[in-house]
Amino acid sequence: MRIEVLGPGCQKCQLLAKHVEQAIAEAGVKAEVVKVQDMFEIAGRGVNRTPAIIIDDVIKLQGRVATVQEILGWISGQ
Repeated sequence: MRIEVLGPGCQKCQLLAKHVEQAIAEAGVKAEVVKVQDMFEIAGRGVNRTPAIIIDDVIKLQGRVATVQEILGWISGQ
């Protein structure tokens, strides 16, 4: 599983990355977490609001910080 956290590195982006790490730990899954901070690369992926999450090439969230529970649902396939 590949999880991308997209954003310029602001506090909300950092909090989202922390929530992603917590969700992975709680779920006990193996995942590659990639932080994408380049705004041209972010825009090229179809994201127009940050922070955002892309899981296995699917945009799951834009423009807000997801809760750990939300992320758990996405990574467990619910």
